[in-house]
Amino acid sequence: MTLTNSDIAELITLRHDLHRHPEISGEEGETARRITTALEASPPDTLLTGLGGHGVAAVYAGAESGPTVLFRCELDALPIEELGDLPHCSTRPGKGHLCGHDGHMTVLMGLARLLSRHRPARGRAVLLFQPAEETGAGAAAVLADPKFETISPDYAFSLHNMPGLPLGHIGLIPGPVNCASRGMAVFLTGKSAHASEPENGTSPMAALSSLMPRLTALSHGTPQDTHFTLATVTHAQMGAPAFGIAPGEATLYVTLRTLTDDRMAALCEAAEMLVQEAANAHGLTFALTYHDIFAHCENHPDATQILRNALDTLTITHDDSGLPMRASEDFGRFGHSAKSAMLFLGAGTDHAALHNPDYDFPDDLIPIGAQIFHRVARDLLG
Repeated sequence: MTLTNSDIAELITLRHDLHRHPEISGEEGETARRITTALEASPPDTLLTGLGGHGVAAVYAGAESGPTVLFRCELDALPIEELGDLPHCSTRPGKGHLCGHDGHMTVLMGLARLLSRHRPARGRAVLLFQPAEETGAGAAAVLADPKFETISPDYAFSLHNMPGLPLGHIGLIPGPVNCASRGMAVFLTGKSAHASEPENGTSPMAALSSLMPRLTALSHGTPQDTHFTLATVTHAQMGAPAFGIAPGEATLYVTLRTLTDDRMAALCEAAEMLVQEAANAHGLTFALTYHDIFAHCENHPDATQILRNALDTLTITHDDSGLPMRASEDFGRFGHSAKSAMLFLGAGTDHAALHNPDYDFPDDLIPIGAQIFHRVARDLLG
């Protein structure tokens, strides 16, 4: 069973509608309503809403007992202004589906059409539309929601489009596929002064300027290395935007990445030590907070083999291209209680990169992604 030309045209229309109306993490209420409305054409046996915030889960059940297989996508967009003149460009200033979550949702909507026409023979297929992936909070919130206990998947699968890979080509490996990461916010405090008398204050300028290269120097290797680390300064601010005041405070944001969770504590400790040394050297006090905490994503060997078997049956080419990926993904949390795996679906070798202001999900990937997941569902559930 495959999607018809009419299905694909309607799914593309849905994807463009989702793209026009992006909502960022934690604000996906309207997006969730669009999904539940679209599911009315492919009615599930059970529909759960409000999972971990705005999450939606559509359950398609078989007549016989069997495993529960979860397929997951993301609801949220990014706080980035979209540039370009697409006919389906974002209508929300400062917000855009510039990571492809609109396309990932549409892939699952294609899967919903196929499952609704031919229910699994056994077990359950669960289509999860997860909130707040971009902040790393959504998966944990869904898993902590008591309603999720009624799902409790045995297997969990997901995909992410990957610019740089040929269109439709698959990247897939067992083991780590997405890095652990977290954002460290550094607050330095001294004392402001008149700009004509900077000696009467305690400026964070020297500490801030020394910290940026010292923190980034914690970076080491590539994701193919077990000891890979990456520190990226993403924001810095000092004082007020005024000419008459020597600054008395500064803020610095840095994103820390390691290949696996067990390496993160050492990287955080090294970064914190650098902050303490800089603050002490320049007579400042400091505070640290952590945000957007992502566990690393690990593909279980059994789940990876299930995906490989499906790809081979469909004669879709796959290899280890581009993996492990430096970017983070909160799908890894589902792997703590289920055999999980994520595949990476090529968006084209010359396609705009993820989070770029001119990125747009390739519509040609919708039937490919739906076909792969449908094959997995049939292999496991009949």
